Amino acid sequence: MFSRKTAFLAFLLLLLTGSAAAQDAPVRDWAAVNDFIIQLQRARVDRLAPTAYDLVISDISLAGGSAANIERLRASEGGDKLVVAYMSIGQAATFQYYWQPEWSMTGARPEWADSPDGTWAGDIWVHYWDARWQSIIIDGEDSYLDRIIDMGFDGVLLDRVDAATYYEEQGRDTAYAEMIDFVMAIADHARERSPGFGVFTINGEDIPFRDPDSGYLESVTGILVESLHYGYPRDHEPSPADWTALREADLARWVEAGKLVLTVDYSRVPEHIADSFTRGRAAGYVPYVSDRGLSRLFIFEGFEPD
Repeated sequence: MFSRKTAFLAFLLLLLTGSAAAQDAPVRDWAAVNDFIIQLQRARVDRLAPTAYDLVISDISLAGGSAANIERLRASEGGDKLVVAYMSIGQAATFQYYWQPEWSMTGARPEWADSPDGTWAGDIWVHYWDARWQSIIIDGEDSYLDRIIDMGFDGVLLDRVDAATYYEEQGRDTAYAEMIDFVMAIADHARERSPGFGVFTINGEDIPFRDPDSGYLESVTGILVESLHYGYPRDHEPSPADWTALREADLARWVEAGKLVLTVDYSRVPEHIADSFTRGRAAGYVPYVSDRGLSRLFIFEGFEPD
């Protein structure tokens, strides 16, 4: 039996361990973000560090294989930053580490891999409800999500949640419910390992309202919306007003729920850039404007990050 002294020492050790863990946990104040940049290609820590952006979104390759690079960016000379990694969950990429070369050479792809994307070369639709694909993304050996967490990122940006639309249109009635479950499973696993971890989606602003009781909106930190004002269907042109209005109606509910709403428009027209920032901020969004390739670092006069 434990003596009182042993029990007290065990309690003290637990208290000290818990205190150390709390001190080691990163502080992630998502509500304080009022400017951001998304650069998925050719991003470099030494160029992003001097900027005053509160939030940086990039590919996992930004880490260069070392968590020290992300930590340098998080506490950089331009000011503290939250750093989020991009990850596609509705499509697989043949250039990613998890894709086996023989799958491309022989054409004998795994059962969870579906048809190639007709627009983006190297991207393949996936059965995201398949446990084998979810293991690659969430909790399998060397999972994509665990790689991101291990590199010290503060959050993840989930792309191709619109795969739910793709498969619903092909007759899969459970497509949206399965995407909701998938995103929430990602959030649960990430926060078990890293409390306060941010989970964002690209588009899919209507998803929470298809099943308001699912808990989806409560699980995610926010959303990044593309081409809300400019860039759909063509870059450097206004998006259709009725299409924008429909999306804004959903996004108003995200803002009301206290979620971080990020927007990225695609235009190089100065008037469009100014209008995108002005309208976005007035609606409670955090706006940014870039090129379609998301390959450059932009700081716009009059709308500099602070």
